[in-house]
Amino acid sequence: MSTEIEDSASRGIFISFEGAEGSGKSTQISRIARLFEKSGEETIVTREPGGTEIGEEIRHLLKHSVIGRNMCSETELLLFAAARAQLVRETILPALEDGKTILSDRFLDSTTVYQGVARQLSEDPVKVINEFAVGSIVPDLTIILDVPPEVSIRRVRTRKTDMPDRMEEESIEFYKLVREGYLVLSKEIPERFVVFDGTMGEDAVEAAIWDEICQRFASQD
Repeated sequence: MSTEIEDSASRGIFISFEGAEGSGKSTQISRIARLFEKSGEETIVTREPGGTEIGEEIRHLLKHSVIGRNMCSETELLLFAAARAQLVRETILPALEDGKTILSDRFLDSTTVYQGVARQLSEDPVKVINEFAVGSIVPDLTIILDVPPEVSIRRVRTRKTDMPDRMEEESIEFYKLVREGYLVLSKEIPERFVVFDGTMGEDAVEAAIWDEICQRFASQD
């Protein structure tokens, strides 16, 4: 099997990246996108919440707006789902139908973990709302970058860019629940989830992720 990524004429590849704040998702998405582009694949990078004009407005409300500080968990769940529904129909689905590769910084599993597990909302409505938002669109592969809660918090607090958002300001107990939620999901759906040690060097993480992608999607010789 070669390491050239298969050019699917019928449907593109959809890969989501998950993990707690500070796990290294943005860095690895940027690196993997460059590798896809070098292999000749037209690649779209998006994020949740966001990725569309509507989604970016919702993102601001969820993460940075002062009025969002008193947001209840149920409202948070529905706003994430609303942004996701728009992203799927406006960006992800058309791109996949055109045979493009989609790399998404978070997708539906974030809601399962953050709102379902960490916020402790009931599993049934979270699942139903998730399914309503995404329709039939599910990632072909979900990369989990796993880091201990202490590492997440340390990385977030030492960032030199934006001020921390609502999620980044959560307690270490919240971060522990998030990590546990992702690890449980990876065990429940091993055919889609792959966990990588986010404490390794950036080059090592990139190489491990790319090797997994090539094994899953490489064309047959």
